[in-house]
Amino acid sequence: MKHLIIYAHPKDGSLNHHFMQTIKKILHSKDQEIEIRDLYQLNFNPTLSLEDINGQRMGKVADDVQQEQDYISWADHITFIYPIWWTGMPAIMKGFIDRVFSYGFAYRYDQGIQKGLLTGKQTTVINTHGKSKAEYESTGMDKALSLTSDKGVFTYCGLEINQHFFFDKADKASSEVIEEWTNQVKKHFSK
Repeated sequence: MKHLIIYAHPKDGSLNHHFMQTIKKILHSKDQEIEIRDLYQLNFNPTLSLEDINGQRMGKVADDVQQEQDYISWADHITFIYPIWWTGMPAIMKGFIDRVFSYGFAYRYDQGIQKGLLTGKQTTVINTHGKSKAEYESTGMDKALSLTSDKGVFTYCGLEINQHFFFDKADKASSEVIEEWTNQVKKHFSK
């Protein structure tokens, strides 16, 4: 199986980085093909420009976008790893979605009906956030996060979400809690 990890966190020693390295190790041990797209390391340009918009309308994309689309086309399973900042994706991940999940590649409209074009691809999403699960549930933010990312982006484009992990109070997590989360991730990717 071909695995693509799209990763967005600027700090090498972050919990997100730990999860990425854990997944990489598991997949390598299973002799799976793996590509990692570290958006910060790539210095990916997240700004959707007028040139991008005009090009998408004509079915043309910039070279950096084409490269990322090629990785997505190649993959059987795509894992997104990023923290929740201000109740959403980091700007670099949002910009990646804006530019790479373009019309004609990730979705289109057939006679006014939206159609996701990334069907047949499995997806896992791993998010860390500082607030507690209880705080997010009491405000409805847990449902909003799932709605905006899972339905508003990933399944909209045809991806099939296998698992969406939300690891809460991540900035205060004990080593025992991190080990428990790591075991959940290991179990998911060892299937």
